[in-house]
Amino acid sequence: MKRKKGYFSISAVAKMFSVHQQTIRLYEKEGLISPKRSAGNTRLFSEDDVDRLEEIIYLTHKVGVNLAGVEMIMRLQKKVSKLQQEMNKLFDQTQGDLEADSNAYKQTIREEVKKLQTFKKDTAISTEPIDEDEETDTDKPSSNEDKKNAASDDWDIDYDV
Repeated sequence: MKRKKGYFSISAVAKMFSVHQQTIRLYEKEGLISPKRSAGNTRLFSEDDVDRLEEIIYLTHKVGVNLAGVEMIMRLQKKVSKLQQEMNKLFDQTQGDLEADSNAYKQTIREEVKKLQTFKKDTAISTEPIDEDEETDTDKPSSNEDKKNAASDDWDIDYDV
């Protein structure tokens, strides 16, 4: 269910913030807020207008910033918000690109592993078994290094990427 947006009159907004209506009119004249107008030309303040007015009143009354400073702060906040949106968009785009590249690399690795496994099976089938009775000194590894090489010849690759 969509919620209806409420509008407030200038008197209600003035009471909300304990300021004079003329102060709110001044903020409108300076371009800091721009409430809608009714058919009878009455100012209608939306919830966004009220939030903005709350910030203006905080800056002017509590922090002591003048209206020119408030205008600059509001303008800079708008720029920061726009830049943040652009950065988020670039971040999302880059993250998507990285995920696509990662998936492509994983697929390439899987394909290469399959090729290696096929190659290993083919080479294992093509070699003739040695008859155990005919074992000679050349069939046995002669040194520790030969034993290591013989052990590393039986490689088993399992890349679950």
